[in-house]
Amino acid sequence: MDLLFILANIAVLLAIIGLLIYMQRKRVSFTKRVFTGLGLGIVLGGLLQAIYGAGSEVLVQTTEWYSIVGSGYIRLLMMIVVPLVMVSIIQSIINLEKTAELGKMSAWIIGILISTTMVAALIGIGTATLFDLNAEQIQAGQAESERGTMLETRLGDVQDQSTPQRILNFIPSNIFLDMTGDRPTSVIAVVIFSMIVGVAVLGLRRKNPEQAEMFTKIVNAFYGVVMRIVTIVLRLAPFGILALMANTVANTDVGGVLELGKFVLASYVALFIMFIVHLVMVGVFGLNPMTYLRKALPVLGFAFTSRSSAGTIPLNIQAQRKSLGVDQGIANMSASFGATMGQNGCAGIYPAMLAVMIAPSVGIDPLSPGFLIQLVLIIGISSFGVAGVGGGATFAAIIVLSSMNLPVALAGLLISIEALIDMGRTALNVNGSMVSGTLTSRILKKLNVETFNDKNKIEESTSL
Repeated sequence: MDLLFILANIAVLLAIIGLLIYMQRKRVSFTKRVFTGLGLGIVLGGLLQAIYGAGSEVLVQTTEWYSIVGSGYIRLLMMIVVPLVMVSIIQSIINLEKTAELGKMSAWIIGILISTTMVAALIGIGTATLFDLNAEQIQAGQAESERGTMLETRLGDVQDQSTPQRILNFIPSNIFLDMTGDRPTSVIAVVIFSMIVGVAVLGLRRKNPEQAEMFTKIVNAFYGVVMRIVTIVLRLAPFGILALMANTVANTDVGGVLELGKFVLASYVALFIMFIVHLVMVGVFGLNPMTYLRKALPVLGFAFTSRSSAGTIPLNIQAQRKSLGVDQGIANMSASFGATMGQNGCAGIYPAMLAVMIAPSVGIDPLSPGFLIQLVLIIGISSFGVAGVGGGATFAAIIVLSSMNLPVALAGLLISIEALIDMGRTALNVNGSMVSGTLTSRILKKLNVETFNDKNKIEESTSL
């Protein structure tokens, strides 16, 4: 009997996929298809949990089959991240007139990412204070206790590394290992290697133009192939989002969400405020915030569903270049840097809120100037090297809490709502990287304002 129910659930998913394919053939915009998949995924996930119950055998097996579509799509995106980042950055640098432009681009992107993360920390502090969040108000069950023990175990690995050592991890020692994504900082290591290759080609062009020209042609050919693969994979986005959202909602611990509703609400208030700060920044630099938001929404929708900043890199780059008019090199670097540093949600708001919640449990006033200044500075520094995949926020929290001499085990109290708030955090992380790319391109006078203001470009760049 269970098998029949599972087959029926799979049939429902396939029917909705058929609807999305029909919409694509009718040339319905990519944005509408993405949010149709998102909405139907929420409804489907809610119905599955209501009918079968959380943790039931039918639900578990159904979500495993759904993962072929959802997690499979994430795997395809992760597959193209390294070749896309590598070839795109090499090609971008080869096209630079001066190597000095590379330093300016990197400095502005990193500066915006880190500074906005520190602003996000302040917002997290303010929101936690406004909602009077306190770790002592939360009851710890078996799952929370086990999570706390696991965090304390991970603490030993984190404490063994100083900040200079974590920064040193950015420098690749085995680029082939980093191409496998073996380390949290693998993406940045690939970026650095690609930048070195690009600079080397510029030097070779002065000494041996023929060899440089041959290498340039090879890179351009690879770039064309990689971008075609990106286009093919991104066509699957509405289907992936549908399955990912259905699984997320179906497995959501409703009781845990209700019990910790205050923290969930506070988290999303903080995330919303930081989104507004991003839009204000866009407006300050003479760009229409609503135009930016409309063009960024498909990317943010996928980031929200997938909970993977790294997996969103291909769609992020595509949207920045073709929809927002961001310079190619800046788009490549901002999307890549933003996946492993300066994450406003995971490395900014979340650790700050946890620190304010936990501090009173050890007799520390979280609003004392000394505590606040130390917390914001530590968050800014520790936001380097946070992995852009699920679990990155936990890693960031461990670093910050241990640096502030606060007990990390209490962070395990939020395990039941981790997935729910992680969706919003990831969307904010990706938005921060898109804003850094857009503003850097604007500051360096490389932004195609005509493309940015063209409302039809969102369709051209995403009607795949």
